[in-house]
Amino acid sequence: MKIILLYGGKSPEHDVAILSAFSVISAVYFDYYQVQLIYIDKTGQWVKGPLLTEAPETDETLRLTWDTAGHEVEGFSGKVIAPGDIKEDNAIVFPVLHGPNGEDGTIQGFLETLDMPYVGAGVMTSACAMDKIMTKYILQAAGIPQVPYVPVLKNQWKENPKQIFDKCEGTLLYPMFIKPANMGSSVGITRAENREELQNALQEAYRYDSRALVEQGIDAREIEVAVLGNDDVRTTLPGEIVKEEAFYDYNAKYIDNTIQMAIPADIPEEVMQKARDYAKSAYTMLGGSGLSRIDFFLTNKNELFLNELNTMPGFTEFSMYPLLWENMGLKYGDLIEELIQLGTKRYEQQAAFK
Repeated sequence: MKIILLYGGKSPEHDVAILSAFSVISAVYFDYYQVQLIYIDKTGQWVKGPLLTEAPETDETLRLTWDTAGHEVEGFSGKVIAPGDIKEDNAIVFPVLHGPNGEDGTIQGFLETLDMPYVGAGVMTSACAMDKIMTKYILQAAGIPQVPYVPVLKNQWKENPKQIFDKCEGTLLYPMFIKPANMGSSVGITRAENREELQNALQEAYRYDSRALVEQGIDAREIEVAVLGNDDVRTTLPGEIVKEEAFYDYNAKYIDNTIQMAIPADIPEEVMQKARDYAKSAYTMLGGSGLSRIDFFLTNKNELFLNELNTMPGFTEFSMYPLLWENMGLKYGDLIEELIQLGTKRYEQQAAFK
């Protein structure tokens, strides 16, 4: 069987996706699979790379080169293709695309149109989980606790910034965290301690999306639970991001690798179980399939607040998701294999309804 590894993408999380893709391909059981590289560059150009029969030694294999005129020229490792050219039988797509145009339902809808099986969540789940504002509304309906928040549209802020400031300051206390509605990996997220910083933070968030979320900042630990499954949903013991700073930005997470993790987290048993229960409920409520990482805030009073769901969490060697499953006894390679099987089963179940 062939795995079509689809990676890169137009998102600001492009470089993270390449690192994740290399980790995934390094764990594939090549005794059973061949891996076709399909790279999407930052402009949205699709490039077909080599068909691999063994794991590459470095991620340079994934950094394809191609003739920009679209010709197949000797000396380049890839060639430009139309997106629909990835369609083939006896293959499953493994999309390692983080953020917009990858984790938000767009690529999932495209693969549904091609009638190809793929790893991970479907269109609706991906779109809702990626949108932080929509996630808030769904979790609120499910009765899952969250920190107080104020959604802010860009045009509302431009028309009457004072009204927006008054609403945020009338509802929330400083510090506040300002996030683009559709983004991940801490891209575009800023901490604000006063009105001037709130204004600058909104401007930063609107670089990435026309909708922003202003959340109450709280003194809390960051707890994460990994989820795996379609109908039969499993969760891991929670892990913790051990913070030495008030906020870890994109560079700290993926470039400097300064994040420290505690797996499992040192928390009371009842809090641990509550996190797993909330994670399973949120995953089920959003119609999850394949995988997700569910992130929580935990206060010093052991209050849990669900922060977000990541339907395609990072798979780098520093990533929490595979490490959480490794702690449960599921090796990296076996995790990749299970995700492939879950994607295949989901496709077969959907086909039965057509």
